Amino acid sequence: MTDPSEAPKRRPQQRKQVLLRLDPSVYEALARWAGDELRSANAQIEFLLRKALAEAGRLPKETGPLPRRGRPPVSEP
Repeated sequence: MTDPSEAPKRRPQQRKQVLLRLDPSVYEALARWAGDELRSANAQIEFLLRKALAEAGRLPKETGPLPRRGRPPVSEP
């Protein structure tokens, strides 16, 4: 029997990079929307894709939460 503490540790998955071609007017609308919600265009695209996948019942269960963006919270001494 093997000790579970000796099991190889899983490396965190790297985020995938994809090239996305959009109509310029679609991108501008997306960028404005993202700005209104204090997100980058990239974060807005991921947010919308996750929402669409969840609504369609296709978001994988092992999908982690959206990464936190921006400045880390201030820790109290």
